[in-house]
Amino acid sequence: MLDIFYEKKDLVIQNSDKKAIKFNIESKQVDLDWYNVSSAWEYEKSEILLEVKNYKDNLYYNFLIDGKHLVIITEDNFEIKEEISDFFGDVDILVIVWTKDATKIFENIEAKIVVPYGEGKDIFLQTLGQHTEEVPSYKQKWEMPFDTTIFVNLEVK
Repeated sequence: MLDIFYEKKDLVIQNSDKKAIKFNIESKQVDLDWYNVSSAWEYEKSEILLEVKNYKDNLYYNFLIDGKHLVIITEDNFEIKEEISDFFGDVDILVIVWTKDATKIFENIEAKIVVPYGEGKDIFLQTLGQHTEEVPSYKQKWEMPFDTTIFVNLEVK
C-alpha cells in the first residue's frame, strides 16, 4: 500500500514499510528515504528504484516503488518527444505541477492516478472536468484502476 500526503511543504509518498519519497514542491528537491537526489543518475535505496533524467535543463524522476511506477514532473516547459516519453514509460502515479501546459503533458502520459500540485492545482483539475474535494491523504492499495484515471486533490498543510 502507498500513502500519499503532505508534510509541511513536502509531498510524501510512503510505502507500508514507512520508506518514503519526499518531494519539496518549492525547491523541487527529491529525497529518497532521506537521501537527497540532486543529479541525473540511477539510484536504489530501501528497495525503491529511481532513475533521474536531465531533459532540457530540468530533472524528471521515475520511481519504482512496491511495483508501481511513479513519475514526478517538476516543469512543463517541454514537448513530449520520444526520448522523454520512453523515459516516463507506463505511469501508474503521476505527480505533476500545474501550469497551462500541464494538461497537454498529462494527456500524453495517460497515468492511472494523477496528483497535481502547486497553486493552480484546482484550475488543473477543473480544466480536466474533475471536481474532487481536497483530502488529507490518499491510500493506494495494490489494485490499480484499469480504464479510468483517479485524480487526487491533496490538502497542503
